[in-house]
Formats: sequence, C-alpha cells, structure tokens
Amino acid sequence: MQQIFTKKNRALLSELVRTDFKLRYQGSVLGYAWSLLRPLFLFAILYIVFVRFLKFGGTVPHYPVYLLLGIVLWNFFTEMTGQSLESIVDRGDLIRKVRIPRWIIILSRSVSALINLVLNLLVVFVFMVLSGADLAESALWFPFVLLEVYVFAFGMSLFLAALYVKYRDTKHIWEVIIQAFFYITPIIYPLAKITSLSLQQLLLLNPMAQAIQDARSMLITPKTITIGEVFNTPFAHLFPLVLSVMLLVFGALYFRRESKYFAENI
Repeated sequence: MQQIFTKKNRALLSELVRTDFKLRYQGSVLGYAWSLLRPLFLFAILYIVFVRFLKFGGTVPHYPVYLLLGIVLWNFFTEMTGQSLESIVDRGDLIRKVRIPRWIIILSRSVSALINLVLNLLVVFVFMVLSGADLAESALWFPFVLLEVYVFAFGMSLFLAALYVKYRDTKHIWEVIIQAFFYITPIIYPLAKITSLSLQQLLLLNPMAQAIQDARSMLITPKTITIGEVFNTPFAHLFPLVLSVMLLVFGALYFRRESKYFAENI
C-alpha cells in the first residue's frame, strides 16, 4: 500500500483533484456553489412533482429528507461514474507524455465526487435537524454504507473508463442505462408502493437500491424497507456487498489489462 501511495503519487493525486475542480467550474458565475445547487434543484423539482402533485411518500416520516438523501447518494454514484468514464481520454496528453499510474486518474475523479458528497451530506443533515428527524444508534453504520457505494462506483468507474477508450459509444449507452436505473431504483417512490414481494427482492439486489434503503433506515426512519426485511434474513445484505466487491475486482483487472493500450488508442 505504501508503494502505491508514494509521496509522488499523493502529490499527483492532489494536483489532479485541484485541476478537476478548476476545469469543472471554469467560466461559471456560481462556481463551486453548483456542487450544492444541482442536487437541491433536482430535489425541489421532484418534491413538487411527486410529493405535492402525485402525493408520494405520505406515509413515510420526514419524506422530504428521505427523498433528498436518496438523491444525494444517487448523484454521487452518477457523478463518479460519469466523470470517470471520460477521464482517461480527457487526460490523453498527460498519459502520452508522462509515465504515471493510470488508475490514479480514476481515483482523482472519485475524490472530487467524494468532496461533493460530503458537502451535500452536510446539507442533508441540516434538513434532518430542521425536520426533527432523530438519529438512532444505527447511524453509526452509515459510513459502511458509504464505503459500499464507493466500492461499487469505483469498480464501475474503472470498467467504464477502460471501455470508453476502445468504444466511444459507451458514454451514450451508459447515459441510457443510468437513466433507466434511476427510475427502477426506489429514490422517488417509497418501496412500499410496490406490493409484490418478489419485485421488491429483485430491486434490492441492486447495490445502489440496497444502500439507499439502508441509509434511509439508519438516518431517517426505521420504517424504511430494507433487503434484510424482504428476504427475512440479515445475511441478504451480503449479496449486494459481494456483488460490489466482485465488480471492483473485475473492473480493476479489466482496467489493468486495457491500460497497456491506452496511449495508442486515445
């Protein structure tokens, strides 16, 4: 581990993260404020449409915060994978000129996404306080949920970044897939709206759905349906966790194999 995170690699990672932030908000009047404003605007739109007009979440305690937490975690996943997807191609000049660990480029994008996640979670906690939501002891497990989401997103990011170097259609295909998964993941609607137990089980096998529901159960309300409940065993949590680790291993191996040809394919 010390050989991987040498002083040189740490300095490179820090510089890449700073550069990513500068380029992302270059020419923007509000600059870094967009890190907070984007999820809040999306939350406002979804809240007005689905809560005020369609009356979703009427039986869920503190539903606005429940909705916001789901949006924030989902946005972290989409931001990390979306930014990482094009990262190797974006850094093509650097890769051709300097011999650097390719994975550190993906890591830098993930750190940028993590910084945004922390800022957004601070907003969520402010809303939790204002809404009167009480933190239970189970909230101590929340960092492990974040770790699971990060592992899943990082594995996907490695795979997508390597795939995009060879096939530029990957970006457009991923945009369609991520949009579809947004609607089949219980972010907008409570999972209780789905009356079929088998369908609930199928949806919660998705690591993002399982993580969002667990986070809501820990932070917002214990009435949230979790994977342990629908399968009637706490060991059900292991399946999405194992799937996330398997994706990380697969993504790392695929990225390592393809990284030999990055310079010539970019």
